[in-house]
Amino acid sequence: MSGTSAGSAAAPCRFAHYFVICGIDTETGLEPDELAALHRWLEADRQGRDPDTASAGENFEQSPLKRTFKSKVLARYPENVEWNPFDQDAVNMLCMPKGLSFRTQADQREPQFHSFIITKEDGSRTYGFVHTFYEEVTSPQICSAMQTLYQMHNAEQTNATSSSSSSSSSMDSLASSLDDGYSPTSSSSSSLSRAAGSYDSSRDTLYVSKALCLITPMPFMHACRRFLAQMHSAVIAATAPPLPLESYVYNILYEVPLPAPGRSLKFHGIYEPIVCQRPGPGELPLADFPLAEAFSLLGVENLVQVFTCTLLEMQILLYSQDYQRLMTVAEGITTLLFPFQWQHVYVPILPASLLHFLDAPVPYLMGLQSKEGTDRSKLELPQEANLCFVDIDNHSIELPEDFPQFPNKIEFIQELTEVLLSFGISANTGAPPRTRSSPGSTSSTPGRERKSATLRQLEDDGRNGNLAGEELVVLELLQGNATLERLQALTKRTGVTVARVEALRAGVKGQPTDGGNQTGGEEEELRNAKLNVQLREVFASRFTTMFADYESFVIQSAPDLESWLTNREQMHNFDKASFLSDQPEPYLPFLSHFIETQMFATFIDNKIMSQWEEKEPMLHVFDTRIDKARLYNIRAPSLRSSCYQRCSILKESAQAIEQRLMKIDHTAIHPHLLDMKIGQGKYEQGFFPKLQTEVLNTGPSNNKWCHKATTAQRRKDRHRQQTEHLTLDNDLKEKYMQEARSLGKNLRQPKLSDLSPAVIAQTNWKFVEGLLKECRMKTKRMLVEKMGREAVELGHGEASITGLEENTLIASLCDLLERIWSHGLQVKQGKSALWSHLLHYQAREEMLAQQADSPAPRILERRKSDSSIAMPSLRVSLIQDMRHIQSMSEIKTDVGRARAWIRLSLEKKLLSQHLKQLLSRQALTKKLYKRYAFLRCEEEKEQFLFHLLSLNAVDYFCFTSVFTTIMIPYRVVIIPIKKLSNAMTTSNPWVCVSGELGDSGIMQIPKNVLEMTFDCQNLGKLTTVQLGHDNAGLLAKWLVDCVMVRNEITGHTYRFPCGRWLGKGVDDGSLERVLIGELVLPSGEDDSARACRTPPLQRSPSQGRRISITSLTGRDTKLNSAQIQEGIGEAVNNIIKHFHKPEKERGSLTVLLCGENSLVAALEQFFHHGFKSARLFQKTVFVWDFVEKAVAYMESADQIGDLQETTEAMKMTCQSLCHYFNAINSTSRNIGKDGKFQLLVCLGARDRLLPQWLPLLVECPVILQMYEDTAMLRDPSTLSTLISVLETLHDFSITLEASLVKGINL
Repeated sequence: MSGTSAGSAAAPCRFAHYFVICGIDTETGLEPDELAALHRWLEADRQGRDPDTASAGENFEQSPLKRTFKSKVLARYPENVEWNPFDQDAVNMLCMPKGLSFRTQADQREPQFHSFIITKEDGSRTYGFVHTFYEEVTSPQICSAMQTLYQMHNAEQTNATSSSSSSSSSMDSLASSLDDGYSPTSSSSSSLSRAAGSYDSSRDTLYVSKALCLITPMPFMHACRRFLAQMHSAVIAATAPPLPLESYVYNILYEVPLPAPGRSLKFHGIYEPIVCQRPGPGELPLADFPLAEAFSLLGVENLVQVFTCTLLEMQILLYSQDYQRLMTVAEGITTLLFPFQWQHVYVPILPASLLHFLDAPVPYLMGLQSKEGTDRSKLELPQEANLCFVDIDNHSIELPEDFPQFPNKIEFIQELTEVLLSFGISANTGAPPRTRSSPGSTSSTPGRERKSATLRQLEDDGRNGNLAGEELVVLELLQGNATLERLQALTKRTGVTVARVEALRAGVKGQPTDGGNQTGGEEEELRNAKLNVQLREVFASRFTTMFADYESFVIQSAPDLESWLTNREQMHNFDKASFLSDQPEPYLPFLSHFIETQMFATFIDNKIMSQWEEKEPMLHVFDTRIDKARLYNIRAPSLRSSCYQRCSILKESAQAIEQRLMKIDHTAIHPHLLDMKIGQGKYEQGFFPKLQTEVLNTGPSNNKWCHKATTAQRRKDRHRQQTEHLTLDNDLKEKYMQEARSLGKNLRQPKLSDLSPAVIAQTNWKFVEGLLKECRMKTKRMLVEKMGREAVELGHGEASITGLEENTLIASLCDLLERIWSHGLQVKQGKSALWSHLLHYQAREEMLAQQADSPAPRILERRKSDSSIAMPSLRVSLIQDMRHIQSMSEIKTDVGRARAWIRLSLEKKLLSQHLKQLLSRQALTKKLYKRYAFLRCEEEKEQFLFHLLSLNAVDYFCFTSVFTTIMIPYRVVIIPIKKLSNAMTTSNPWVCVSGELGDSGIMQIPKNVLEMTFDCQNLGKLTTVQLGHDNAGLLAKWLVDCVMVRNEITGHTYRFPCGRWLGKGVDDGSLERVLIGELVLPSGEDDSARACRTPPLQRSPSQGRRISITSLTGRDTKLNSAQIQEGIGEAVNNIIKHFHKPEKERGSLTVLLCGENSLVAALEQFFHHGFKSARLFQKTVFVWDFVEKAVAYMESADQIGDLQETTEAMKMTCQSLCHYFNAINSTSRNIGKDGKFQLLVCLGARDRLLPQWLPLLVECPVILQMYEDTAMLRDPSTLSTLISVLETLHDFSITLEASLVKGINL
């Protein structure tokens, strides 16, 4: 049987796929690490030096013991496994991420354990577990090479006069953080004995690192760690192990199976048995990394915050000296995501050569090794606007600005803390999270911070009882310390025990006992496993509660898998708007962001695909849990409430694991002597022997378990082939899925094998394409949401985008722009790459302007509207918009300024134009960006700007509605009707502007001035303008066409139509009017853009001038009764719709009550139908005159006692009408008759009296004098219809704007 086939006989069911040994190749000798050279090449390219000269030759400035040398895979068994091909470069790089390191007898040589993960293109994972130890170098060539390097290094040192301080640019500091070496202070004892880092072959013994690695399909971390530790113990033990090492390696590779789901397995190491277990099909998937350690390292609150950032797919960078800590935290966090899965770049240990990956403009979860003593503040990262930085060793995190909190965070943290405490682990470790707010926020000095962090760590160790993974080292340290040993002996004699050491000794070095009793190590493992599962259950139960109803919102629209996959991009798979409207208010900020993520989209995709193929295992477990929860809780209201529901299955989940570990289901074959040549791998203490390849490359041919496994596999394969024929060619499906789940999926893990500059360029090109695709998807989504096509297609019937969703989409656009701007940056300045670029542009333009001695160039705005004749045009200026943002004291950070600038540009419909202008300075772009940067790819950049241009088709108020407390300059222009009136008036005019957020107060307008500016706190969208004068002088009458008001920052212009006189004895005698606003369309927009735009929430539908209904009599604008009834119905309908919208998105009710096509306008038409000749003796008669007469009649009738027979209710109604009428008539405001009628309707609607008043007016004899017989008011059936329509408004509480009811005392 050939090596490969035997190696793969039953690989899918084997516990371990490979056993690998990495170290120094004595034949090739000392080679400088190519990857370090590549890193220097990248660095030189970034700094603009010639990369080829920089990376050539060796780095003699550094002491040879601190340099990295190339490690090699010395051996691997078996040669290859069919289903998991061996990736030599990746394994070598991840086993020894820093290459070989050398030590002498004076250095610390503790063995180290770490694990790694290799993610394949299809998202499947392979785990590696590595035990690194130091082995004496026996090769004289290596020793003499090291001696020579030292001499060259010393010569270099004496030549160098004074080392110039190196630039602390981003990648330099990253590089220094990856150099392996101890600072001279860290090993004071050794520096006393010899010059720091010196080597003399005659005097010193040289040691080099060697790694033993197991590669497994599942993360059995504890079992692998214990096996490798026993393997190392056998190498350094004074006596040879019971059997040759080949027997143990052969056993774990070929004779130890994977435990079956829901079963436990015991196999034999060299000195003691090892137990592992695997969860059953209904349980949470296997996770063997100790969560207790992750919680102890970060503290519960910090871990929950990092977890939230992961759910929202931000960039997460873990930072620690210890590889295993990086892996523990990364795996811990991704494990807790159940039932969701991280969909983007995932590299828990980032090798030095892959530092350019931190430049990746996509979400990532990466781990970076820090050098002892390096300061976080010196670590310059390519982009930080959306970065969550996790400093594991200092227990601190830095969060991105404004990100939403996890729902019920406080109760959630409380529950997690209780679980930890029940296992004796204190949960209050970790520094409070820092957000990147102000530069001063991280003011504590690095030295002090480090010192306190180390102290905290020591406290934690004492307080937490166990920091899993550290005990072995601690115990070895204690046992090697003679003083402590003596102290311990003394305390024992006096009857005191040192509990901590005893516990460690019991827990870590538990010797195997006879019978079925557990060893200390197994107890520790059981405890860890129980704690792990309980913590995970708490997280899983949060998602079960939050997404209990998710299935109801999944949209299943495709008839079969193939058509679904081909149309995946165009399809809406989840009804987001309805889902959010069904959630408790406090959850919305988080959920609205979360349902936009790739991991949620993939989860829903899996759900839809489960109609046609087997359910994805995690989805299966999750759905089962939801069904179970439903049985106990039949869609109880509690599911919709934001009450916190605690996890109810903690005990059961821990018991399941305990039962499995106590009752071993399967024991693997014991290691045994193999048929091999005796005496080849001779035992020599301290040296790992050369193993016999022939024996280890072929597995057993007659193994019963193997045979069973292969037949099962064959059966599985047959079934899979059948289902493939039934559904879809698998490759095609994978291709579709790759495309369907847009970005980052095919960049799960960077290729570790070939890292030539060409490959790096290829990777960057993938990023550029990905960014462009993401931009296309985002802008399309923003348009669709805003225009409401999606909502209409889903049968909601009317365009509706919630402000929350809009905010989420805009925030994700800001994030995308930040990522684009930080891709391929030469040197990073400040936290926001976009703002930094804008500042460079501003400085350059202002300098050019000074040289030319002229103001900075500004383009005239295209948006002049024919209606805004008198409004001076607002100039379009990128610099001016920046100055507006810079003057806002509310914004403290660069990231905040960049976001505000994006929002402002988007609201002004200038985002694409501004960015085009910014990028038109090509010399600046070249200075700031590398060749491969997105912003230097011409064609992609053009397409990107075009996608952003499409956002001009819709109206956004994303600046006005977010920055509500800033001061804004407004400009008011009053436009009189010149033909008919003196444009000038002798009276003293005044104006008051009101918006959704407040009003300006009454402002006097200087005499004979028709334009003024004023500063005022943001009024929001403008709703009304009150305009009036004091009637002083001879020319007191004033005919105003309209008032224009413009927000001078956003450029939004509102038109308030009037078309009426203001003056005594003219029109309806009004000295002040309340005008209702409409947003003016910029005339620069062509018709196509106008056709597809959203009607702003705010504008009255038509543009015509609002003219009193009464003054229209005698013109052709009379409407027939059907049209009037339709108008009333529409007006009432609009008000009802208004109240059905979420409160924050309702817009202005005033427009619906008093604007065009409003309730007041419709009722004016109704009252005007059949009104007798408007002029009697040339005096205009108004509807208010009719009301006045009717009220006078009621009052006189009441006095005479005619109303005695009427019911009590009727009497009350009568009194209320008279009361309201008198309150309006006696107001100190000089409002005219139409204004008074408007007030009566508004107050009647507010207080639900309008339908009761109408019959009273009809019963007044006055109606016979003032209305024709055909009038609608005199038709009983029409009247009763009107009353029933108006009564529908009683369900809502109408609040009137202060500007309408000012001065009315009821």
